[in-house]
Amino acid sequence: MCVERQSDRIDRAARRLTAWLAGTLLFASPLLVQATPEIQTWNTDNGTRVLFVAAPEIPMVDVRLVFAAGSARDGERSGLASMTAAMLSEGAGDWNADAIADRLDGVGAVLSADVDRDMATVALRTLTRRPAFDTAVDTFATLIAHPSFAPDELERVRQNRLIALRQEDESPRSVAQKALYRAVFGAHPYAADPSGTPESIADLKRAELIDFHARHYVGSNAVLAIVGDLDRSGAEALAKRLVAGLPSGEPAASLPAVPELTDAILKSIDFPSSQTTVLAGQPGMRRGDPDYFALHVGNHILGGSGLVSILMDEIREKRGLSYSTYSAFLPLAQPGLFVMSLQTRNDQAEQARSVMLDTLKRFIDQGPTEEELTAAKKNITGGFPLKIASNSNIVQYLAVIGFYDLPLDYLDRFRERIESVTAEQIRDAFVRRVHPERLAIVTAGAASAEAKSGSGTEQVSVARGTH
Repeated sequence: MCVERQSDRIDRAARRLTAWLAGTLLFASPLLVQATPEIQTWNTDNGTRVLFVAAPEIPMVDVRLVFAAGSARDGERSGLASMTAAMLSEGAGDWNADAIADRLDGVGAVLSADVDRDMATVALRTLTRRPAFDTAVDTFATLIAHPSFAPDELERVRQNRLIALRQEDESPRSVAQKALYRAVFGAHPYAADPSGTPESIADLKRAELIDFHARHYVGSNAVLAIVGDLDRSGAEALAKRLVAGLPSGEPAASLPAVPELTDAILKSIDFPSSQTTVLAGQPGMRRGDPDYFALHVGNHILGGSGLVSILMDEIREKRGLSYSTYSAFLPLAQPGLFVMSLQTRNDQAEQARSVMLDTLKRFIDQGPTEEELTAAKKNITGGFPLKIASNSNIVQYLAVIGFYDLPLDYLDRFRERIESVTAEQIRDAFVRRVHPERLAIVTAGAASAEAKSGSGTEQVSVARGTH
């Protein structure tokens, strides 16, 4: 199938580029061993905001173009945003999918497209030597501005998506996660899964993808991040080439506020599996949230730091109830999900859930100890340089900073802001922002008799691969 051939070619191109760079890196220091890259910013003529970091050590460039065109813009057509992004590399201008793959493979360039709830992202990595650079840039610019949405390719992508959705139905974790988002976000656009549903994907029309692209893939709805072996004038010329084919358009409207949960929700999905997935969540925080750093450090202590987290200690080390458990804040333009997760034997699901909730309540009541706080700060700040030690890391940060309008000194001051967090700030933020009595809890597994008889529990039966 064409998708498989294209994927193989992209993989080969990535390996070729990696192998070439491996030799180069023996003689060059990694980009920005210092933790504070200088960010330059400007707007193109069509309104695209550009963020740029010069990285002359390696002859390559990373590009990340993001649009406010995530699944929250789907409206009643779930999966529309992700299908639009998936079709970009399936035909554009005079090229079909194979021709596009050949162009990129021939110059060792790697292109990808992805969609989350807030944004659609199109990324490119290429060497800066010519003519490879020109071929990659021209291909990228054509894909984003002039996708063809060819009917035959659309049907092939549609069938592949339907297969992927059926495969997700085989996973209790995937089923539980989708159910949790629906429970937490209700009628809000964040509730729907970006991949869509089998029914919505089967019903999508080519004209709807064309209209979505025309509305959202425009200059004033975009942020362009560039990191690479360019000076300012070279970056400006590159930015102009990349987005020249996009009309100015209008930025997408702000998303509606996410309402808080007013009551606890308990949903038990009877799934034919030997393990039960337990998820608990509620609206958490947004990007740029004033409580961001207190909640980030607090969550690192609670369940975000792997084997040394409190959840891991209570659930795995002390009781052996789960191999892995974690908690996370997933910030978006509006408050995204706060989630706690574990998987355990079906007969231990109720006990594991109880321990997870009791641990959360105790953490909110007591906050972290000074020892836990000190260890968390060292872990977060000690690992931060590695998170910005490569072009691909930096360009992702730039895209987030630009898209969510975070301050340009975000990377500069990250460690300082982490270090300034106090135990009292963490406790205060968790008391105000996390409410155990109003959590949405979803379990997916072979329900025990105790769970089936539980009061207030919505029971949903799932036959594998049919729901």
